[in-house]
Amino acid sequence: MKQQIIVSGIGGQGVLFATKILAEAAIETGMEVLTSETHGMAMRGGTVISHIKVGPFTSPLVRTGQADIGLFLHAGNLEVHRGILKPNGLIYINREKDGDGEAIDATRLAREHGAPVIANLVLMGFAIHRGQLFCDAATVEVVLRRISPTEQIEQNLAAFRLAGC
Repeated sequence: MKQQIIVSGIGGQGVLFATKILAEAAIETGMEVLTSETHGMAMRGGTVISHIKVGPFTSPLVRTGQADIGLFLHAGNLEVHRGILKPNGLIYINREKDGDGEAIDATRLAREHGAPVIANLVLMGFAIHRGQLFCDAATVEVVLRRISPTEQIEQNLAAFRLAGC
């Protein structure tokens, strides 16, 4: 299997943690994986994008028009990074209203569960439970148990499962 994924958001939304989870899930299942991220202005709330390539690739960057899937934690970044997606690339986006791609208000759900910082896991769970990513929910849960700080394991798992029902 080969899959090219981008994760896009703004600083503080957990783009890098989501990337780490997906990379670890690939490793967990014995797949090759390459990642890269751009986060120069992240500390000031700027755009962050990460590239994840699962399978036998030689370069970590996803070229224009090549991403199979985009996870957009900030709806405003869709227009900025849409060009990286294939014409039929799948879009999973954190926003209130319908529009391009499959939308879920991950931020609202995270706030309702008392932790706005888990919106990234809500969106990831939403995408993975749709069955289009290279890994399954069980694999991601193994990874979450392994890499989450001890005091956040249950909260992270609950966030990941929120949109999967």
